Amino acid sequence: MTKQGLETMDTVIELAERKRDEALAALSATRRELQAAQEQMDQLTAYANEAQQRWQTRCASGVDAAWLMHHRQFMAKIDHAIDFQTGVLAQKQHQIDQTQRQVHETERELATLRQYVARQQEAIQQRLMRREQKQTDEMAQNAHRRRAESDSTFQSLHT
Repeated sequence: MTKQGLETMDTVIELAERKRDEALAALSATRRELQAAQEQMDQLTAYANEAQQRWQTRCASGVDAAWLMHHRQFMAKIDHAIDFQTGVLAQKQHQIDQTQRQVHETERELATLRQYVARQQEAIQQRLMRREQKQTDEMAQNAHRRRAESDSTFQSLHT
């Protein structure tokens, strides 16, 4: 791979990092939404319990049929709201599960890209080292040959 190819891969990695960061942000937002939905559920449940306790206190002194019907309608509405909120919680949990899978996928893709680039950089480094070694060997060989020729010329002049 060339230097330009590695620069292109750096851009690809930046895009993968951005995609991962967006997935992490979506996961964080969905977790906040789940927390808010859970708080609403807790409030509904607490309100239903409080209303039921008030009703029991009132029942101790006696109630008429109209109050009983009103209480049942009221509790039915609260139960409906709790059922609805249970669905919201399930939906938010499903979104979190999906988003977590997306985060894991983007992290895996990013790790794969980084590993690929690291291998390519290592291969480039090895090629450079082999090229440098070859040049060093050639220089040593040329120096040795020149020394041998010089020694040979020197000996022939002195004999």
